Amino acid sequence: MEERGSISIHTENIFPIIKKFLYSDHEIFLRELVSNAVDATQKAKRLSSVGEFDGDLGDLKVSVAIDKEARTITISDNGIGMTAEEIKKYINQIAFSGAAEFVERFKDSGDKSQIIGQFGLGFYSAFMVAERVEIVTKSFQKDAEPARWTCDGSTEFAITSAAKEERGTNVILHVAQDSEEFLETARIKTILDKYCKFLPVPVEFEGQIINNPNPIWTKQPAELTDEDYKNFYKELYPFSEAPLFWIHLNVDYPFNLTGILYFPKIKNELELQRNKIQLYSRQVFITDEVKDVVPEFLMLLHGIIDSPDIPLNVSRSFLQADANVKKINTYITKKVADKLNDIYKKDRTTFESSWDDIGVFVKYGMLSDDKFYEKAKDFVLLQNTTGKYNTIEEYKALVQANQTDKNDQQVWLYTTDAEKQHAYVEAAQNRSYDVLKLDTVIDSHFIGLLEQKVEKTTLKRVDAEIVDKLIERDEVKESVLNDTEKESLKKIFEQAIANQHMTVEVTALSPDDAPVIITLPEFMRRMKDMSRNGGGGMMFMGDLPDAYNVTINANHSLNQRILNAKEDNKERIARQAFDLALLSQNLLSGSALTAFVKRSVDLIDKE
Repeated sequence: MEERGSISIHTENIFPIIKKFLYSDHEIFLRELVSNAVDATQKAKRLSSVGEFDGDLGDLKVSVAIDKEARTITISDNGIGMTAEEIKKYINQIAFSGAAEFVERFKDSGDKSQIIGQFGLGFYSAFMVAERVEIVTKSFQKDAEPARWTCDGSTEFAITSAAKEERGTNVILHVAQDSEEFLETARIKTILDKYCKFLPVPVEFEGQIINNPNPIWTKQPAELTDEDYKNFYKELYPFSEAPLFWIHLNVDYPFNLTGILYFPKIKNELELQRNKIQLYSRQVFITDEVKDVVPEFLMLLHGIIDSPDIPLNVSRSFLQADANVKKINTYITKKVADKLNDIYKKDRTTFESSWDDIGVFVKYGMLSDDKFYEKAKDFVLLQNTTGKYNTIEEYKALVQANQTDKNDQQVWLYTTDAEKQHAYVEAAQNRSYDVLKLDTVIDSHFIGLLEQKVEKTTLKRVDAEIVDKLIERDEVKESVLNDTEKESLKKIFEQAIANQHMTVEVTALSPDDAPVIITLPEFMRRMKDMSRNGGGGMMFMGDLPDAYNVTINANHSLNQRILNAKEDNKERIARQAFDLALLSQNLLSGSALTAFVKRSVDLIDKE
């Protein structure tokens, strides 16, 4: 048997065009050819199961072999094979006509992401690395004759008889000079590990099976133990800490989707965790850039999603527009929210102990997705400075009596650094106020979300005002100083401070409050926090000088002493009291700190 011919197309030099277009993804050729071999093998199994093939299936597998001396890569399978007529149909006609259509459509396009696998191009990706390709095949059909197909990258082909005893197909790539890297064992092993690690048929390379044909996401949750899930996580991420918990995805309507998503210990490292979810189609790796399949905030999760409804080769525009992808996106969001809510309800102790690791993720989700917010508002936790956790509703009930201002607004106090703001936290606690810890990278945005969503509630950082003004009441404290004395005291401090960005006022506070309190107004502080964290439109705030309020406690004995001090000593003591206030806010440094220390020694020495 011998047949020679020309593939009937209207576009000349098709293979150089294919190679040029696909060059950036040239390693994909191995995924395509191994996937084809897996399909042929699975077809043999299916035909056997329905009685259309009554031969011995044998040990079904796919093999990949390199012959460096002969400069060949061979992909072999013992699947259904092909007859000479099937070669002409599937290789010469269907696949190549698709290739011709591809060239016409994409030869002037810059979008390479749509190319491989479209229009039946999977097999012809072999010519990205090969100067000549052979197919040696024998069909499973009774009395079928083995056949050989050869093509040198032109439109000419030859089909001849072949010597092959067993059914199946060998695809032999004669590697081109510019693709010698693919004759290296390590290079092929890397590609197989990337794309073929979980193919559903054993894949052999260098005498070893390199894949896991039955990954746990293909099994039913009832078949699996916690140890199975943890071991699979180690297989995926060998250098990561154990996950907190996981979700097993398994849905067949209105789309097909399986997979496992793990909650890692993420803490505040938002950027370091991305691209850890892998997207598969029928156990063939597609990509780890899944932001159009998975909502952005869920990119912080780890794991695998497998859906046959997503083709092997997809473009960004396809993912963004495809209805199934949108449904998958919504479904995954719901499943994650339901899982968290389930853990919260069934085992709140475990949920609270995991909060440091998942809190940033939950808040990010609430900020990113309104539907997720509606579910998460019932289990998001607010931690106070004593370490106690409350949900939003629990916290509203907790502070209702003591932290409602004269306008019937609840005021939630918070700290971004309990140690640095300790004096202010303590002052609030002395009033029996509760103080929340909102100190993660995302909390500057989360604060705004709470004020937007929680009715009749405002949040103030604990050092944004003197404690009496944090929660305004219709209470007026009497001052031991008259108006003239207050004005004199104000002038003394203004001269001692000599800073146009410090606004001085004298106010009647409790004698137990500090003599001088420095605060940065909530609006200014919040804008600066958002600027530091990359808040859109707020970058300019980082360049503005801080405008502080300096509150002088009219009822503190030290300030009364300043008024009664000798004229040449008033500003000196006032400056010392001011520097103490700066010190409590971690605002004293450099020469000002040196002067404060010297002044302190001098004052102590004179005492």
